[in-house]
Amino acid sequence: MEINVQSIKFNADQKLLDFIDKKVGKITKYYEDIVRTEVVLSLLADPNNKNVKVRVLIPGSELVVERNADTFENAVVECVSVLKDMLVTAKEKRYK
Repeated sequence: MEINVQSIKFNADQKLLDFIDKKVGKITKYYEDIVRTEVVLSLLADPNNKNVKVRVLIPGSELVVERNADTFENAVVECVSVLKDMLVTAKEKRYK
C-alpha cells in the first residue's frame, strides 16, 4: 500500500512521518485491497489546531476521515480508529 503524506504550510519531521507510516500501515489488516492512502496535515486557528485528513482509496470507492486534535499523533490515532470500522464494513459489503 502506498502512503502519501502532505503537510500544508509547515514541514513535518521524520518522527511524525514514521509514526503516520506505522499507524496508517496497520489498516491493511482490515482491508487487503487498498490502492492508496493519502494523509494531509494542516494547522488550524482554534485550540485543537492540528488537523489530519486521511483518504483511503479502495476498488470502487474512497473513504475519507478528518479529525482535529491538540497533536497530530492523537488526530492520526483517531482517524485510524474510525477507518478500521469503515474498512471492516466495506469489506463485509464487498464479500457478501
